[in-house]
Amino acid sequence: MPRKGTGDYPAGWWEFAVQLKDAAGWCCVRCGHPHDPPAGYCLTVHHASMNKAEPFAHWWAFWVLCQRCHLSVQARVDLTRPWVMLPHSAWARPYIAGWYAWRYAGLLLTRAEVMARLDELLALERAACGLVPA
Repeated sequence: MPRKGTGDYPAGWWEFAVQLKDAAGWCCVRCGHPHDPPAGYCLTVHHASMNKAEPFAHWWAFWVLCQRCHLSVQARVDLTRPWVMLPHSAWARPYIAGWYAWRYAGLLLTRAEVMARLDELLALERAACGLVPA
């Protein structure tokens, strides 16, 4: 069943989306393809939490993806579903770690802070599922 987003885009959304795409170099963070609509690679911003009203400070909730990757990821990735059997894809690790920091530790960390603690933060999910000591 397709997942649908909730909420309305907040004021300033379109400007924020352009800032995200600028920061990503106008390339998909998953496949690396540049924004090229005639070739079928239209750059979008995926709301990983599926909440269009997600605060902009939650950088980990906004994934700059080409439309192809967006459709694939949106259909398969649910942040609230435990993910403990396989490692996360390299491109997704910072976003997932940021989400885990927020979800399990109540920490709103910058991307740099998440990168410095990446393995520790990714382990939070396994601990929350009782697979390793907290």
